[in-house]
Amino acid sequence: MIEDCLESLAKMAPEITPIVVDNASLDATVARSAPAQVIANRENRGFAAAANQGIAATDADFILLLNPDVKLLTSVDALREASSRYGIASGKLVDESGEPQRGFTIRRFPTPAALIFELFGINRLWSSNPVNRSYRYLDRPLDQPGPVEQPAGAFLMIRRDVWKKLGGFDEGFHPIWFEDVDFCRRAADMGFGIAYVPQESASHSGAHSIRQVSAGCRAWYWCVSLLRYAAKHFRNPGYRAVCAAVLVTSIPRMFAGIIRERSISPIAVYCKIAWFAGLCLVSSTARGMAQVRTS
Repeated sequence: MIEDCLESLAKMAPEITPIVVDNASLDATVARSAPAQVIANRENRGFAAAANQGIAATDADFILLLNPDVKLLTSVDALREASSRYGIASGKLVDESGEPQRGFTIRRFPTPAALIFELFGINRLWSSNPVNRSYRYLDRPLDQPGPVEQPAGAFLMIRRDVWKKLGGFDEGFHPIWFEDVDFCRRAADMGFGIAYVPQESASHSGAHSIRQVSAGCRAWYWCVSLLRYAAKHFRNPGYRAVCAAVLVTSIPRMFAGIIRERSISPIAVYCKIAWFAGLCLVSSTARGMAQVRTS
């Protein structure tokens, strides 16, 4: 994927100097990243740490953060203009057939209800429910520009001074999930704006790296990052409700995993998830653990 990404960057935004951070990949990513500057890590440091590492390697006034499975379809001039004004800006993401990635390109900040609906699968079974419509901006046309709460971190332009004031991504969200949501939440709390500029667009295929991780690890990473976000940004009742939802839904998700994988390995994973969620639910000390947990 990295070759297509870099080729699109050279074509649509030749003024940008690309930096590729490789998290100890086992394929030919490093070899295929020329002529970009490559930072090759000996271990997988996670998305947040790698992004921080790459951005620290440049002193540009504007930073364009791209996932390797993103291909620019337009220039980024309007993103630069918007981020100059607001602080952060993002364009429209489309799939490989050109259809807008509705529900992913932009979202509102998750509420306890939105995360609980996600955990119970309500948003999948009833995607048009009011909570999900609000959370995923299903009530807003994707061709409507203007301020938004949380654009996808896959295609994001950030003004350097904003990045510095926020201290970059929180590397405690390891190895993935919710680091971009947390970054936008902290930016909004500090008074910075986030602009959505749909005239600038990019193709996004999605989930190439995470598919290489086992289903059990994905579940663990997602739940721990979700609880970390809740610990950082929700008041106590909402945080406890999310902890309880993670705990309760671990049981049906465990049985679903056993059936799907035809293996008993999900038992260990979901027992671990349930234990951690239960600890967070009953202990104020565990809330602090969720906030600082890095693995």
